[in-house]
Amino acid sequence: MDLNLRDIRAFIAVAQTGSFTRAAAKLHLSQPALTVQIRRLEETVGLRLFDRNSRNVALTPTGRELLPVLQKSLNDMEHVLLDARALGEGASGTVRIACLPTFAASVLPELVQALRKAVPRVGFEVRDAVASMVNTLVRNEEADIGLTGGELNDGGLEVLHAGIDRLVAVLPKQHALARRRRPVTLADLANEPLVLTAQGTSVRAVVDSAFADAQCVPRIACEPTYMMSAVAMARAGLGITILPASAREVRAEPELVARPIDEAAFTRPIALIRKRGRTLPPVTETFVAMLIERLDAA
Repeated sequence: MDLNLRDIRAFIAVAQTGSFTRAAAKLHLSQPALTVQIRRLEETVGLRLFDRNSRNVALTPTGRELLPVLQKSLNDMEHVLLDARALGEGASGTVRIACLPTFAASVLPELVQALRKAVPRVGFEVRDAVASMVNTLVRNEEADIGLTGGELNDGGLEVLHAGIDRLVAVLPKQHALARRRRPVTLADLANEPLVLTAQGTSVRAVVDSAFADAQCVPRIACEPTYMMSAVAMARAGLGITILPASAREVRAEPELVARPIDEAAFTRPIALIRKRGRTLPPVTETFVAMLIERLDAA
């Protein structure tokens, strides 16, 4: 059975008005065109839906049974069409993003709030993870976009925006390097015990590469997984930790200070990515534009 929405609307209009003339006027149709639609629907159903003569139009028993069913179907389909139009116009939809924890805890909440103010019907699915997992989630289409860190060597991913995140040394205020006016150098770090985030994180990859390029081996005291753990260990005097300047954890402990590192190697590449060849939902495109503007400002 192939039901046409226009035919269903015609049937409901005639049933509600009790007149082909009034129904045609309501639908802005000629009466012959309306008659064709009703006849087509009756042929599709295989039964007469109206008893009509020169004076009145009445639903047949089949028509009476079919009326509430078709009213519900029409209402459901009109809601589907409205929802589809809203999705296409970017007035609703879900932003599915995978991102680094530093971003999820700093910039992301403000951007979510800003987009919800502009698009009240937007939803968010947020996955915060290390860079390698962010890449995997986007590649597997479990997220539409990702904010990742480190070098990106995956031809299946497209970079929508690239930037850098500078790393800083986080250490107790009473530490000798904290009291010194000039920036921290790699040579300074080489002489200190370090609390470095675990292997596989984008920050650790930058630090390891910087030390390797300088042909120097870091003195690793601890290797926590999470930045907050690294901050707590630095506060306890276990060593200096190295974190992105954008991380909220850098400012989480009043007993600690962040000092710039005077080495170009201590910068983490960051990239906003999507799977190559995939079209983003309009609401996600809006979010991407907001995010790029925020990253440029930072």
